[in-house]
This record gives sequence, C-alpha cells and structure tokens, in this order.
Amino acid sequence: MELIQIILLALIQGLTEFLPISSSAHLILAPYVFGYADQGLAFDLAVHLGTLIAVVLYFRREILLMLQDWFVSLSPGGKPTANSRLGWSIILATIPVMLIGVLIKDLVENQLRAPQIIAATTIIIGLLLWWADRYSKRNMGIGSMNLKHALFIGVAQAIALIPGTSRSGITMAAALMLGYTREAASRFSFLLSIPTILASVLWVGKDLLSSEEAVNWLDLGLGVFLSFAAAYTTIHFFLRFIERIGMTPFVIYRLILGVIILGFLYL
Repeated sequence: MELIQIILLALIQGLTEFLPISSSAHLILAPYVFGYADQGLAFDLAVHLGTLIAVVLYFRREILLMLQDWFVSLSPGGKPTANSRLGWSIILATIPVMLIGVLIKDLVENQLRAPQIIAATTIIIGLLLWWADRYSKRNMGIGSMNLKHALFIGVAQAIALIPGTSRSGITMAAALMLGYTREAASRFSFLLSIPTILASVLWVGKDLLSSEEAVNWLDLGLGVFLSFAAAYTTIHFFLRFIERIGMTPFVIYRLILGVIILGFLYL
C-alpha cells in the first residue's frame, strides 16, 4: 500500500466509526473514488483495532466502574446499581447483531456492498436520524437505560450490518426515539461499540489466519496508530459539542453523499 492510501483509509475509519455517517460506506467507496485496490483483511483488522483501543481508553473509568458493579451484582446478595444495569444493557444489546451477523455474513459480504444500496441506506437512515433528533423528547440520561430499551437499540444496531446504515447513526437514532438526550444516546452507542468492534476484530482475525495474504507490519502499525488518534479525537469532540450542534450537520452530509453516489451511478 502507498503511504497516502494508508493515511487516508486509517483516518477515514477513525473519523467515521463514531460519527453517524457510516465508516463501512466510506471504506467501501474509497477505492472507487481514489482508484485504490482493496486494502485487504489485514489492514481492515488494523484500523478497527485502532478504533477499539480509542474507545476503550476514552471510557476506561466508566468501563472499570461498570465491570466492578457488574461482577458484584453476580455475587450472592449483590445489589444492582446504575453501572451494573448499564453493563447488562450492553450485553443484551450486543446479542442481536451477533446472531444476525452470523446468519447473513455471506449476504453482507457478497451482495449488500453495492453502491446503490449504500446510497439508499445513507439517505434513508439520514432522514430517520433527522426525525428522531427533531421530534424526540430527549429528556433521559444514560442512567435511565433499561433492558427493554437496550434490546430495542440492539435490534436497531443489527440493521447496521447493511453497509451505509452506520452503526452509531442507527443506535443513536434508536436511543433518541426512546427519549434519551443526544449525549446519552451517543455515550451508550460508543460503549455498545466495544463488544461489537471486538467481535468484528476477532471475526476478521479468524479469516486472516486462514488466508494467504502477505502482512506488512509497518503498514498495519501505522494504520492502528492513525485510526486510534482520529477515533479518540472524534469521540472527545463529538461528546463535547453534540448537545449544541445536534444531528442536523450529519444528516445534511448523509443526504449530500447519497445524492452524489446516485449521481455517479445514473448520470
């Protein structure tokens, strides 16, 4: 891979993984736009690992408290807390995407990566995100998360297996529809990404071990670092400003991107 390709793809993954604009769509479209060959399984694994490290480090305190209370809740006489309930919510919300992902893996990889599908999902989910942000009550914090809400968000997350949907976009939209604030919806979406991205890394890693693809460790290391730096910065500023700016800028971007893709396909 050329250095500029490594930098571009790593930054795309880091910037778009946690913004509601679909990282998978951008990674699929990048070779079409810039004329690059497919980056391969190894590099996909590297940039996803970088974003995983970023979200774990950013939420390290919350994760530690959540794990402590979750394990205490398992012990005899252990009382549930907001943190332990949040842990159970994340576990439950992860199950749908795991089950459905196994069932439709081949469909996603072989038939749903078409630009037409990406254009459609980019526009449709963008409009859904706008509706959820515009008309929801947005009066609940993340401490109000319960298993019923978590399951609803988890089912929504499974829809993001379709390229162009955006895992963060659909989960934020679902949480907003339930009445959570923008910050709470974003925070839960980011925490929920940890087991989801981890599963993706392990899945791609399994495929990589069985492939004969050559591995350039320097390229992979650079990909991990750049995607980590971009993702960590994105999480920080997104949470800091999302209550002020809302979802409209991302909706507009999605609509423009979808129209541009359709324009290239049919004009």
